Amino acid sequence: MANNVSREAGNPTLATSDRSTSEPVLLRNDEGGVARLTLNRPEKFNALSEQLLAALQTELDLIKADDRIRVVVVEANGRAFCAGHDLAEMRASPEQEYYQWLFAQCSRVMQSISMLPQPVIASVDGMATAAGCQLVATCDLAIATTETRFAVSGINLGLFCSTPAVALSRNISRKHAFEMLFTGDFISAQQALEWGLVNRVVASDELKTTVESWCRKIAEKPAIAVKTGKQMFYKQIEKGLADAADFAAETMACNMMDDDTTEGIDAFLQKRPPTWSEN
Repeated sequence: MANNVSREAGNPTLATSDRSTSEPVLLRNDEGGVARLTLNRPEKFNALSEQLLAALQTELDLIKADDRIRVVVVEANGRAFCAGHDLAEMRASPEQEYYQWLFAQCSRVMQSISMLPQPVIASVDGMATAAGCQLVATCDLAIATTETRFAVSGINLGLFCSTPAVALSRNISRKHAFEMLFTGDFISAQQALEWGLVNRVVASDELKTTVESWCRKIAEKPAIAVKTGKQMFYKQIEKGLADAADFAAETMACNMMDDDTTEGIDAFLQKRPPTWSEN
């Protein structure tokens, strides 16, 4: 599969092309320490095809090793954010081994988002269903427009959304997760906000500026604190209370030894702006 890439700041990356349209399935644009990954299968409601998953994995692996990138934004072109897996593509290969490989590939992409040292913001405008809802739930932060709707609707097709359930159940309460998983019903952006699936709901014309504001705020923070914080958060949340507390104390002690942390504390005590080494 071709992978035509340009990674100069401000220039979009053209990732693997869609077999049906020759259009790149994923666009990447780096600017000001922010990497924007744009799902680009609008005619297919940005369904996660094999090629789109592969393109996402490639870019996530590259971003993980790039200290210049401070924040990642996942967004989409078209009327939908992401409609989940490409069901037509899946039905073209009706073999259990293929399905296991495909879902493992998707799970790897999702876990890569959590393991990135950079925070990942989902910028959601339009429908996000099944694995698309999983993608939103997996991102560290999420901002949605008032028109956005969410569902894990595989149950309506006889397919329980097992892999989306992993991320969903780690974002919202069990009762709300069961409601979505067993009814397949859509919930509004406002419900998603109240249940904890997204952080903010804004008008469509405010989405870009809101996301940019969050990116600036995060990028202004010392890189070591952001990286340490994200890694610590995901490790501690799977531990028991005592182990989590011990791990948090150890992490803070190590963090205190960093030069930027020393600078931040000294600047606070001296009532002056800090000067970060990596900003």
